[in-house]
This record gives sequence, C-alpha cells and structure tokens, in this order.
Amino acid sequence: MEKQNFLRAVEILSDAVRTNGNGNMNDYYPKATLAKKIEMLILEESTETLESSVRQQAMLCVVALSQLNPPFYLPEMLDLVSVGISSTFSLPFIMPSPDRRDSASLYLQTIQALDDMLQALVMDDMDPDMLILEKFLEIILPWLTQSDKVHEQVRALGTISRLLRFICNFLTLLHMEVFSMNGKLMGILSLYCMSSNHEIRLGASEALNYWSKILVLQRSVRQKTVFILRNLQKHFRGEWFASLQNITLIFRKYLTPMERADMILVTMEGMTSSNRNDVYAASKVLETILKYPIPEIGKVPEIIQYIYFHVNNVTEATAQSIISKILHLLSQTYTDEVILTLFKIEDQSQTEVCKPWEILASFPEDCEVIMKHLLQRLVPLQAPQDQERSQRTEISPLIATRAIHELLLKSNQQMEVQTFFSPLFITLLFQTSFLMVEGNTEMIQDHRHITEWVDPVSSTVGALKTLMHRSGYGDSESEIEKLGGWELLINPEKHYDGVTLLARSLVTKNCWHNRPMFGLLIKMLQDPNCANHLTALVFLMELLQCPDVAALVNDFITSILANWFNCTEPATVKLLLQMTRVFTKHKNLEKRLQILQPQILNCCYSSNGDIVMETFLVLKHLLENLTWKNSSSFLIHLAFKLEPFFEEESEHLRLLAFQIYSHLLVKVKRSVLVFPLKHQIFNMIVCLVLHLQDVNSDVAQTCRITLCNTASLLRWSKLSKVFAKEDVFIIVRVLLQQETNKALWFLKQCVALFKSTQVPIRQAAVWFAGQILQILDLEEMNGVEEACAALRHMETDPDPMVRCLAVQTIYVLQAKEQLLLADRSTSCFCWRRSKRGYF
Repeated sequence: MEKQNFLRAVEILSDAVRTNGNGNMNDYYPKATLAKKIEMLILEESTETLESSVRQQAMLCVVALSQLNPPFYLPEMLDLVSVGISSTFSLPFIMPSPDRRDSASLYLQTIQALDDMLQALVMDDMDPDMLILEKFLEIILPWLTQSDKVHEQVRALGTISRLLRFICNFLTLLHMEVFSMNGKLMGILSLYCMSSNHEIRLGASEALNYWSKILVLQRSVRQKTVFILRNLQKHFRGEWFASLQNITLIFRKYLTPMERADMILVTMEGMTSSNRNDVYAASKVLETILKYPIPEIGKVPEIIQYIYFHVNNVTEATAQSIISKILHLLSQTYTDEVILTLFKIEDQSQTEVCKPWEILASFPEDCEVIMKHLLQRLVPLQAPQDQERSQRTEISPLIATRAIHELLLKSNQQMEVQTFFSPLFITLLFQTSFLMVEGNTEMIQDHRHITEWVDPVSSTVGALKTLMHRSGYGDSESEIEKLGGWELLINPEKHYDGVTLLARSLVTKNCWHNRPMFGLLIKMLQDPNCANHLTALVFLMELLQCPDVAALVNDFITSILANWFNCTEPATVKLLLQMTRVFTKHKNLEKRLQILQPQILNCCYSSNGDIVMETFLVLKHLLENLTWKNSSSFLIHLAFKLEPFFEEESEHLRLLAFQIYSHLLVKVKRSVLVFPLKHQIFNMIVCLVLHLQDVNSDVAQTCRITLCNTASLLRWSKLSKVFAKEDVFIIVRVLLQQETNKALWFLKQCVALFKSTQVPIRQAAVWFAGQILQILDLEEMNGVEEACAALRHMETDPDPMVRCLAVQTIYVLQAKEQLLLADRSTSCFCWRRSKRGYF
C-alpha cells in the first residue's frame, strides 16, 4: 500500500507540474531521484508471480514523468527500460483460464503499461528517435535470441511488434540515417518467421511487417509507397513463404550494402546453431535471397572471416551448399577483398583452414572467373597513370600469386586447370621475369595487407610448378627440376636460360597448350610497350621449333616480330636475329623470312658491335639454308651490303663477311647473272685479289676460293687456274692482260683500298694502281685525276714501302704523260695497242 500511495503521489505531482505550463519537476522534487526510486520499486517486485499493480503503476509513472522537464538522460531511460523489460518478461507463463481471469487481466495491463512506457520514452519531442529505439532493441532482442523459453520469446516479439507499429504512425523519424540495426533486425525477424512455434512465427511476422513498412515509408519514392504497402499488407500474419517474399523485397530494395551484410551475418549465425530448426530457418532465408542477383554487399571481410572460422561447424548439407554459394558470389564480385581477408586471417592467426579455398576451387566456372580476375592483378606495379583511381581494395601481385597457388593446390579436376593453363602460365612466367630482371621484389611487399613476409619469387615459381603438375605436365616439371631449370629461373644472371629450358620442355613433350600460348605471346607483342617482351621472345623462339606452332605463323605475325627490330635494347635485337635462324627450319617460316630480311640487313650497320657480329653469324647460317629461287632479292641486296665490311679491323667479322660473300656466289647460277649482281661481282674482284695479302690467312684462303668461284661464274677458265695457285702479283698481271678494257674500273677499286688498315693490302693496291696507269693512253689518262691525288696522298703513308711505291708510281706516271704528249702529234694509234700487249 505504501508503494502504491507513493506512486499515486508521483502521478498527482506530475499532473500538477504538467498543468502548470512550462513547469520543471526539479523545482518540486528531483526527477532523477524519483526515477531511481521507481526503478527500485520495480526491482523489488517478484518475478515468480504477478499479484499487485505496483509494477504497472511504476511504469505509468515513468510515462507521466517523461512528459515533464527536464527530459530523462539516456542512461536513466535505459535503466528504467531494462528493469521494466526484465521484470515483465521474467514473469511465469500465464495460461488463460476462468479461475485466473484476474491474473491474466493484470498481466495484460502490465504489458500495456510497458508498451506505454517504451512508446513515451522513444519519443523526442513530437517524433520518435531511432537512436533511442536502437538502444531499446539492444535490451529486448537478447530475450528473443538467447532465451530458451517460448513465452519469453513471444513477449519480446510482441513488445517489438507493438513498438514498431507505434512508430509506423510517424512520417518523420529522427536519426533514421544512422540507425544501424536495420539489417540485424531484418535477419533476426526473418529467422523467427520460420519458427516451428506458431505464436513465435506469428509475432515475428507481425514485427517484420511493421518494420518493412517503416523502411518503405522512409526509403521509397512517394508515388510507389502506397502500392508497396498494399502488397505488404496482403502478407500480414501470412505463412512463412509469404514472409519470405517480403524479406526478399526489403533485402534487395530497401537495405543498404552494410545492412544487407548484417542480415547475411545474422542468418549465417543461425546455420552454425546446434538447433536443427534454426539451421533450417537460416538456410531457407538465405536460399530465398540467393535466388536473385545479389545487390551490392558491404562488410565483405567480416562475412569472409565468419565463414573462415565457422565453415567447419556447418554440417547440414543444404547449409553447406548455401555457405559455398555465398563465398562464391562474394569471390566473383569482391575477389580482392575475399582473397586479402583469407590471407590476412591466415597470417595473423597462424592457422590454416583449407575449407574456404576448397570451396572456391570446387566450382569450375566460378573458379575460372576468379582466376581471370587474379590474372589481371599479376602485372608489374607501376605509377598510376590516372589520378582518379578506384577506392575499392586491390590486392598486390604477390597476394594474387599466393591466391592462385592456393586455388591450384585445392583443385582436383585436371581439365578445369587446363582451361586457363595458357594465360596463367604465361602471366606467372612474366611475373617471375619482372621480379628477377627488373629487381622489383621490394615493390611487391605490401605491409598494409600482409603481416608475414612471403618471398615473391619462390611463391610465383611454386605456383608455376603446381600449375604444370595439376595440368598433367608433371613429367615436364620433374624434367625441368632435374636439369636445374627452376634454379636458373630464379637466378638473375641466368634467368632467360631458365625461360628457355621451360619452353623447350613443353616443346619436347609436344604439349597441347603450345599453340594457345603462342597466340597469347603474339597478342602481347602487338603492344610496342610490352614490359616483358624479352621473356616473350625467348619463349617464342623455342615454341617456333614446334611444327604445329610454326604452321600458325603468317605475314601479320611475322610483321609483329619485324617491328621489334626497332627496339633500342641490344639484347632484344640480338634475340630476334637468333630467332631468324629458326625460320630456315620450316617451309612455312621460310616463306615469311623475306619480311624480316630488310631488318636483318639493317642490323649490319648497328652501332653495337655485338649486334653486328650476331647479324653476320645469322647471315652465314641463312646462306647455308636459303635457295636462290626463294631468296634471290635478299641475296642480291646482301651482295651490296657486304662491301664495307671487307675492310673491318675485326678479323673475325672480316672473315665472316668474306665467307658470306663466298657462300653467296655459290648460290648464283650463270643463267641469273645479270645487272646489278654481275656489276657488283666485277666491282669486288680487285678487293678479293688484294686480300690475298690479308694478315689473316683464313681470309686470304677464303678470298682465293671466292676468286675461283668468280672465275667459274664468269667463265674465266685461264684466270681460274691462276686464281687457284699464283700469288697476287702474277694474278694482277694476268687479270690486266685478259680484262684490259676494265682497267679504269680496276683502278678505281685500287684507290678505294688505299685506305685499308693493313699495310700489305695498301702496298699491293699502290703497286696494282701503278700497273694499271702504265697501260693507259693519253685520253684515258685525263680521267685519273682522283687516282693521282690519292697517290700523292700515299706519299705520306706511315709505311715506308707504301711511300716508296707511291713515289715511284708518280715518277713513272709523269714520265709516261710526257712521252704521250711528245708522241701525240704522230697520232700513232697502234702504239697503245702494241704497248698493251707488251705489258
């Protein structure tokens, strides 16, 4: 009675203060003290039985006080609500019966008082405050989710339902934009809509319906609101399948990405429950949601983390299937976040749970989508060209490589791996080259996302090995291991030897993937800025050894290779030159060689000595394999290109030039000996003759052989014998006797050799010039000014023998000129002829 009298006094005082206009309760009695006293009165009430109205009156007093200034502080409100909820929900179940009518009536009045208190406290002035509602739900929901008593769960759902129904009456909800329980509340109510208990199912359905209305009213376009609310009303207190339709609608259209994630997390928690009904309910809800394309989802790392730690606890087949589907859907849309989260958990927890990787690798089509995405991440880290980059998480090439390795290890289907073998193999190989050759291993380390250092080179090579093994190329992988190929691959100085060995093993085994890999490499080489062009060309050169690959080469592909001759890197050009040797081994490639020939010839004039040397080695090889019929134009051009290299200081290069010219003449038949090739052959005779004096005996021997070939080609039978046995001086005399009409031409060739770096050749050239000048007549002498000037210049030659010969020749020339001038008046035309015969 004392408690009731106190509570009536509080009500009377509250009415008086409220009647007083803007009265303040603290002017009469501290409001906080009254609230604390009321809280104590509720706590003192028994939760075993309901026999008095003290609990009811106390909550009504709270309603009265809430309408007075000053307003309750939030902690005060939460204490009152917590006490009211606990005191009411803890009451035993009251079965309606005639003999307990009074008790049931008192219970209903108490429930109504609790509703009034919650509705009064949730208001901020004239509108509900959603942040306060959130705090109330945090107090109420544990009675639903953690209680094992049906009547407590029913009371919690009823209270939530009535509170939400009250809020539905207001168009303006304060702080709705920061209310963070939308997804969680939807998830919890959705699960209980599937309950086996009718009362729980009914209460959850009602609460879900009211909450759906709130979301529709707050987030839909006004024109559509009426139509949507009408459809929701049709399913009010409907069966579970009707509620599922509402759930799907709200999930897709009225929840934010973060809220959808909360709902998924709540329902997944149900799947790990030991209660089969909870597992069934959660599975049914998620199964319904996943029937349709999933909108944007937030909190992906949290969802993945939950799956990672709880997937092994899901034992029911349907639930396992749904967990797998969620993981696959997220991995397709949010691949980077999923992969990054899995590795982050593994590295931080130092535990390895294989199940998520097995799930990702279990569906071939989905796994292929993931692999394609990861392949896009396996590119060298470069400075961003576009300043406006995506804000979404992006994994580094290192993490992408680790992810590929994990998926390959868990994949059990060989055919599945083979579908993406070619692009994956090439990309991993390029990644290895980038790490080894570019020296960018430090750039790959990403301390923001990974806590344990993983060697990027070992990780990438490990992925390559696993890929070959899983694709059915285990024998090749083992053979490469025996030959030390993997060690070469991770050796910066011998990396490309390792690349060659990898490609060679695939060619030797005649792998089916050689053709698609060739196509990928050519596609990459179309880009003139291809970062890994050297690796591509090394691999390509080996693939061309395969007949099936060689058959794919056409003019377009050959033109792509030809364009790379313009590269400024000597290593690239040298490799391309070596590749041309392969073109002589297959008929299809030999037909395309003419596209490369201009580029090869241009390399003769490279400023890089190594490239020039490699070019001549390649030319020598080509001449041994080409035929005049298929390569006549190239051979004619080559004949003209070689001349400057006959005077090279490098003995090896000079020897190669003469050897190539010698091989070239062997290809020529007299039937095709026409201008300009015939002219060039005559133009080279003096050079060949004088180089019999070359300091390099191999060069001299090659020149003698070449002179014999020249004589045979020109049908000089007499000279052929002289070329084979006699020394240079006898050869010169015989040559002048037989080809007197070409004397001026030979003189011009001699003058060109005055600049030779070899003393014996300069001596022979000056001597030969002197022999020619002695047989010229006065008219021909008028055209030798250039030769005379060259001879006078040779008077200053460093070699005394050359100087002496030059001086003697000039004296002879002057004496002959005076003699010719003196005899000019006689016009003795026959003298010149008899004189020629004498010499």
